[in-house]
Amino acid sequence: MADTKYAQSLIRTINDFPTPGIIFKDVTPMLKDARAFHEIVSAIAEVGSNADLIAGIEARGFILASAVAATMKKGFVPIRKKGKLPYKTFSESYGLEYGIDELEIHEDAVTTGERVLLIDDVLATGGTLKAAANLVQRTGGVVTGAAVLMEIAGLNGRQIFTDAFPSVSLTTLFN
Repeated sequence: MADTKYAQSLIRTINDFPTPGIIFKDVTPMLKDARAFHEIVSAIAEVGSNADLIAGIEARGFILASAVAATMKKGFVPIRKKGKLPYKTFSESYGLEYGIDELEIHEDAVTTGERVLLIDDVLATGGTLKAAANLVQRTGGVVTGAAVLMEIAGLNGRQIFTDAFPSVSLTTLFN
């Protein structure tokens, strides 16, 4: 896998964002650095080599997934928050560490049998990634892998996701 140590060194911590008690990992300094951005895109592309499509979860997952899709010459599928997609959608509610939200995917975003790599920025409670995988399955797609930049230990997100999708490989670039 591509070396991502330099990229990881550029992530900054913001306390009490978006709500008190939450520790937010800000990846914007990493994204603006060409070397770091290339490192993470290359590392994620390595784990998605068998995918037909790359799906990104709103919002920071879009940035990563679209760059990975372009690098791999694959199509990109957005998985968005409720009410943001203009066509017929499937919808899935999920829990966050600070509330409940809902994701949507266009009903025709993935063709039956297409292999999809899911990409997001952070794995916390596992709710977002699990909801996204459920949405891909509802379109007829097959989730072959999931990749996240970082994982927040102690929130059991990995366990929740792998319990629901035991055959899907889950790659975390940084802990």
